[in-house]
Amino acid sequence: MLDDAIEILDEQGPCLVVNKPPGLLTQAPPGIDSLERRVKAFLERRDAMADEVYLGVPHRLDRPASGAIVLATHRRAARRLAEQFERRLVRKVYWACVSGEVTPTEGTWRDFLRKVPDQPRAEVVPADHPDAREAVLHYRTLGRFAWGTWLEIVLETGRMHQVRVQGAVRGHPVLGDAMYGSPVAFGPQHDDWRLRAIALHARELTFRHPATHREVCVFAPLPNVWGDLVKNAG
Repeated sequence: MLDDAIEILDEQGPCLVVNKPPGLLTQAPPGIDSLERRVKAFLERRDAMADEVYLGVPHRLDRPASGAIVLATHRRAARRLAEQFERRLVRKVYWACVSGEVTPTEGTWRDFLRKVPDQPRAEVVPADHPDAREAVLHYRTLGRFAWGTWLEIVLETGRMHQVRVQGAVRGHPVLGDAMYGSPVAFGPQHDDWRLRAIALHARELTFRHPATHREVCVFAPLPNVWGDLVKNAG
């Protein structure tokens, strides 16, 4: 454990998979709390390193989301992991709890997204928009509850806020995601809205180890904030 909020899920050579808690930035400027800063501080203490440790961040998770994220303590490993993400060779599986009854029970969502200029959010745009980038995900229903639908999502692409935007535009915002229209609170309602969680969790991450080339598959337990939202979620 790095601290009360973060846990190491897997560590093999230069690759470290961590379970990011909700409300924590993946990366941030100096002086601002982030997963990167916490992990670097932990490694420096654990390994008694006199110099600052190198930590590569080949991908990110949204601040209010939680789950598995892979980091690298060697530049070559970080570069090779980044190449896997760029070539869509990494399997990324999310759990999401969304408002409403999603139909059909499984399917594919395909849209074109763009980052809204000068704003920290994305939106759906026509395919011929100059900033359009295709966004594709595949989902299946894991359960239905009074609050909505529990989905398992496999990302084919990795666009900014992809799951959040694609769900919201269909009337199924992620619970707690006020940015994209969710009227439902989720988890502790901190005075600082940036610390609030949404019901989006990176459940599974599968990649090739950059040194051994063996497949690494890691599952991230749900954070406590999910509570009794879903039952029998292993």
